[in-house]
Amino acid sequence: MAGTVGAAPLHAQTTVPARSCESLTALQLPHLTIVTATAVSAGTAAAPAAPGAAPLDVPAHCEVRAVSRPSLDSEIGLEVWLPLTGWNGKYRQNGNGGFAGTINRASLADPVRRGYVAAATDDGHDASKTPQGTFAVGHPEKVIDFGYRAVHDTAEQAKTIAAAFYGTRPARSYFVGCSNGGREALMEAQRFPEDFDGIIAGAPASDWSHLFTSFVWNERALTKDDAHRIPLEKLPAVQKTVVAACDASDGLKDGLVSNPLACRINFAALACTGADSAECLTAPQRETLRALLSGPTNPQTGEQIFPGLVASGVEAAPANWPLWIWGAAPGRSAQAGFGASYFRDVVFEQPTWDVRSMDFDRDVRRSDVKVGPIVDATNPDLRSFRARGGKLLQYHGWGDAAIVASSSIAYYEAVRAFLSAVPDPRSASKEMDDFYRLFMVPGMSHCSGGAGPVRFGNDANPPAASIADPERDMFTALERWVEHGIAPARLIGSGPSPLDPATTMTRPLCPYPHQAQYTGSGATNDAASFVCAAAAR
Repeated sequence: MAGTVGAAPLHAQTTVPARSCESLTALQLPHLTIVTATAVSAGTAAAPAAPGAAPLDVPAHCEVRAVSRPSLDSEIGLEVWLPLTGWNGKYRQNGNGGFAGTINRASLADPVRRGYVAAATDDGHDASKTPQGTFAVGHPEKVIDFGYRAVHDTAEQAKTIAAAFYGTRPARSYFVGCSNGGREALMEAQRFPEDFDGIIAGAPASDWSHLFTSFVWNERALTKDDAHRIPLEKLPAVQKTVVAACDASDGLKDGLVSNPLACRINFAALACTGADSAECLTAPQRETLRALLSGPTNPQTGEQIFPGLVASGVEAAPANWPLWIWGAAPGRSAQAGFGASYFRDVVFEQPTWDVRSMDFDRDVRRSDVKVGPIVDATNPDLRSFRARGGKLLQYHGWGDAAIVASSSIAYYEAVRAFLSAVPDPRSASKEMDDFYRLFMVPGMSHCSGGAGPVRFGNDANPPAASIADPERDMFTALERWVEHGIAPARLIGSGPSPLDPATTMTRPLCPYPHQAQYTGSGATNDAASFVCAAAAR
């Protein structure tokens, strides 16, 4: 269990472990085998944060690698890093991306530098042997491990290992994840509300089964025939149209679309009136764009399955629509690969299944019955998490082409509606902001990157200067909220200005449904010139 929120202050730092690192291999824990326990001297982490990134310096720590088998078909890999000195008495677990299948070792460096015991899991399979969703074929228990069991089991095992090493259990516990890790974050709040005191859910793939349905929908729309596929070189014209229509919808013309849902775009202006060119769309291509922006619907009932793409003014950025939706060729986008594998391997378990056979009524119903209850983190009932004092911070980039930003708003509003309708005598407060805040980030791509205020402690290796400031580091803001009761009234994001990428801008990120509003004076690239105000709806 996590430490009790609102209890006595954290115990003093434990600087001397109660036993040697190597002796942890002798621990006897239920369904867990500790494979190695190695003391690692301070220095450079073996795994960089990203290709070409600067090496990560990590304090001296004990690295524990283990395998957990809570079912006969489980093989959950997990790794725990425990500081050899200066432990702060707390635990942090980091989430995965995509179909997981690896342990993100680089993500453990930052929490250990902050004094945390840190852990991560591969979600129960090895992607080098079973890429994408192929681990699910013939292995229903591994789907459960991926869906929710691996993260919960890792939390329990890692805390027990920490208690054995230091002689006391962590007094506070936190979870941080984006994408699939964001789904894992919300799943923990919903299914296991006592695991973590504070949770950060970035760009959560929470409605996993319907999100992956949208991937197939987008691929089908783009590959209907040659006439309907929009050439990649036309995306800048789409982006230009969006910026022209929406840039000023937030009250300031600065190249940044801060409130996409308040904007109405007339794509008819893109119609080719003469010869076809990169500056216009033909009638079939406009039909494709409408399908992408509308999102998947059930052909029998007309019911919306998942929100459509958000026109956010950063469509043409290489990490956005070109990577996730278009790809180098039909069937080679990131979404196409994920969507095909989900239905082929997880839903149907048939290697010959093809996206062209997709029925958005029958096949979605099969997914909803077989897989959705295991992998979808859409339950709006967060009463137990709220009642025990848990705090949830969620963020999503408006420019996210992998998981559309409006899906985060949909979940937030679903939670609001549920908690407003269902009383809970365990909670004195009935306000959403008392335990759950959502931050929408203009210009940001999937989890990070993009143009605008896209850095706020959400990268793998945040600078020390920002870590000390709860307005510039989201995790520090969460710590302060959990441990001192000070909720984040805003965050300060920084990043390249859309109008001049060589210039760094700062901008407040405000709790939804508020957004940054220019005061009318001061530099437009300076956060001090903005206040948080209610956004137009």
